Amino acid sequence: MRILVFGQTGQVALELARRRPDNVILTELSRAKADLMDPAACAAAIMTADADAVINAAAWTAVDRAEMDEADATLVNGDAPAAMARACATRGLPFLHISTDYVFDGMGTQPFAPDHPTAPLGAYGRSKRAGERGTLAAGGNSLILRTSWVVSSHGANFVKTMLRLGAERPTLNVVADQIGGPTPAAAIADALYTCAAAMVAGAPGGIHHFAGTPDTSWADFARAIMAAAALPCVITDIPTSAYPTPARRPLNSRLDCSSLARFGLTQPDWRAALPEILHDLEST
Repeated sequence: MRILVFGQTGQVALELARRRPDNVILTELSRAKADLMDPAACAAAIMTADADAVINAAAWTAVDRAEMDEADATLVNGDAPAAMARACATRGLPFLHISTDYVFDGMGTQPFAPDHPTAPLGAYGRSKRAGERGTLAAGGNSLILRTSWVVSSHGANFVKTMLRLGAERPTLNVVADQIGGPTPAAAIADALYTCAAAMVAGAPGGIHHFAGTPDTSWADFARAIMAAAALPCVITDIPTSAYPTPARRPLNSRLDCSSLARFGLTQPDWRAALPEILHDLEST
């Protein structure tokens, strides 16, 4: 199976490369080869690619900066995936696109199902929802995989931030009223490979959710990180209101992931993945 991947340095893209199955030939497109600020170039890359499926693992992920530059965030997260999806539809290639819990308003306490009405709280969520709409409108066989709280040993993420701060400070204040599922990038990569193989064989895509289990708060996740790393840093719970940011964060990021059972997928346990992430960091 030949897979074209947009993205090379992000958390999921790096795990796609690291966890590539033996039967997969992977072609990764860096920003230099396919800049998502140029949707037409992204589409052109697909039209000439030797591929059986396309995965978009590139995105604008600077949530707060999107509030000040929504046009560019929408170009990257909205227009580019739509152009990719149209090119894939033209060629009859499955298209797999990663989205986010930020397309929801974060209200309530129940997990959001894939068909729940979307209502983004800010620019980042709106840009990602634009990408979803464009992908669906393209008319091809596309899969939108919404995920949350992505973590790994790569790039910038909550685990690495907590490890750095926990080694520097005796105490940390961490938000306790935002609830979601930390999701290992490695598990997302494996899920994408599974879904891509099924879609190449003829399975339909659709909108699905894939997040780690069990649901937890940022504060309790921080405590688990400190315990796993044997750091004595004490975590103090604070409300979201005590940690203002340019972009509003959803309080409820719980995702109903049951629809992925048809691909044979279950939610990954982030507690089991955490020691693996720490081991990777110690090895680098």
